Amino acid sequence: MVDNELREQAHDVDVTVWVGKSGIEAVTDELRDQLGDRKLVKVKFLRAARGGSSTEELADELAEAVNATLVETRGNTAVFH
Repeated sequence: MVDNELREQAHDVDVTVWVGKSGIEAVTDELRDQLGDRKLVKVKFLRAARGGSSTEELADELAEAVNATLVETRGNTAVFH
């Protein structure tokens, strides 16, 4: 039930973190800070960041790196809680 509520709320959240060619290491501090300030953070994975990895793989790695919950991935975007 909570997951569906978070997904519905995520629909109205704007992307505030972009992962580019520097990879997820470059945004872990920023994502951690934003998660401290708000319930949901939407992250966009640019083509340069993906390389041979899928958005889901990168999102899982990023969630683990900042000790967050991955709410969903859609296209090249992920939502964290």
